[in-house]
Amino acid sequence: MRILILCTGNSCRSQMAHGFLQAMDPSLEVYSGGTEPAAQVNPKAVEVMREAGIDISSHRPTYVNDYLDREWDYVITVCGGANESCPAFRGRVGKRMHIGFDDPSHAVGTPEFIDGEFHRVRDEIRDRFARFYAEEIKAGR
Repeated sequence: MRILILCTGNSCRSQMAHGFLQAMDPSLEVYSGGTEPAAQVNPKAVEVMREAGIDISSHRPTYVNDYLDREWDYVITVCGGANESCPAFRGRVGKRMHIGFDDPSHAVGTPEFIDGEFHRVRDEIRDRFARFYAEEIKAGR
């Protein structure tokens, strides 16, 4: 099963979703990409994922065009920008979905507030992708 998770910068939400889904089932081929990839994965995303027991420190933002010719069972966008500007895939895509989340990297305020936003979004991603896994992947096997 091949799954591609897309976001604009591929530095935060898509990387967290990638990490959670891969941890749920190592037999899945999970990739993530961005329509405008950042230079690196957001350090705060790496930190909150490490706290959840998942290491995404070796992940690197990737340009979505690198994946257009491949076949995917699922292509999932996790932000509105990627959903709106998602390019046409030349390979076969079984199912395209949008599962949106707030971008914690845009949070402004005290360090405590920003930290809270990263934790909130991380937990929402974990919970929503656990439901996706149970309803779409496990149920279909």
